[in-house]
Amino acid sequence: MARANRHFVPGYIWHLTHRCHKREFLLKFSRDRNRWIDLLFKAKKRYQLSILNFIVTSNHIHLIVSDSTQADAIPRTIQFVAGRLGQEYNRRKNRKGALWEDRYHATAIESGKHLWRCMVYIDLNMVRAGVVSHPSE
Repeated sequence: MARANRHFVPGYIWHLTHRCHKREFLLKFSRDRNRWIDLLFKAKKRYQLSILNFIVTSNHIHLIVSDSTQADAIPRTIQFVAGRLGQEYNRRKNRKGALWEDRYHATAIESGKHLWRCMVYIDLNMVRAGVVSHPSE
C-alpha cells in the first residue's frame, strides 16, 4: 500500500525527527554530523526555511523549523539533506543501503509554551543521554 502524502500547512512551526537505519550510530563521527549541518544550511538558503533549533546526535536528528511560503520547503529540505548525506556516506564507506530509517517524523508545534518546551527538549537531549554535562557542549 502506498504511503499517504504529508501536508504541511504554511505558517506553522514543525518539530522534525529522523533516525539512522536500525538505530545504528552512523553519525558518530563529527565529520558526518558537521556535513549534515552544512547540508542543512545549504537547503535553508535554497528553500527559504527558517531554522529555529536543531541537534545532530550519533543516531538521529531533531530539527525545529518554521516553513516558508513554499509548501514543499520542508520535504525538499529533508530530501536534499538526507539524500545527499546518505549518498556521500555510502560512497565514502563503500557501503550500500539506507542511511535513514523509514521516513522522518513531523509534528506541528504551537507557538509559546509548546515551542519553548520543544526547544528545551532539544537543547537537553544529549544531557539527558549522559553524553555531555551541559547543552553548550
